Amino acid sequence: MSETSEKSFSPRIVAFLCNWCSYSASDLAGTSRIKYAPQVRMIRVMCSGRVDPTFILKAFALGADGVMIAGCHPGDCHYIEQNYKTLRRYLFLRRMLRQVGIEENRLRLVWASASEGPQLAQAINQFVEEVRQLGPLSWSQNWQENGQRQQALQAIVQEHESALEVLEK
Repeated sequence: MSETSEKSFSPRIVAFLCNWCSYSASDLAGTSRIKYAPQVRMIRVMCSGRVDPTFILKAFALGADGVMIAGCHPGDCHYIEQNYKTLRRYLFLRRMLRQVGIEENRLRLVWASASEGPQLAQAINQFVEEVRQLGPLSWSQNWQENGQRQQALQAIVQEHESALEVLEK
């Protein structure tokens, strides 16, 4: 990718943020007037453990260039151990993404407590820059468009569900 096109490319990032910690950290960053990349579309979830792998795949299928999951630090989860489930899913998803031809660096997991607004903003900015360096994903354009993208994604997820069930035990 040329230097000019790198600067003109504005990656689309979807971020799933835990209601109790990471979303509060993003709010703190905003009220503290700490700037972070505007390309990130934040989705508040009650817990990072609630982020289903299909959410990640659907975000990529619908045009996201990168996906971030942010949650409470391990051991500080409002729902006891759900962020450990998040970590297992994250590792599983990185392996799955590699198998379907997506750079695993397009998925990021960040731990941020409610008081870590500056750290979350820094992690967001760093992730946006890394995705900018990778260039546009254009994954959805690689599929032969026949209206079957969602069914194909579901088939991939079902194929890997048994592995995910083993990880979650």
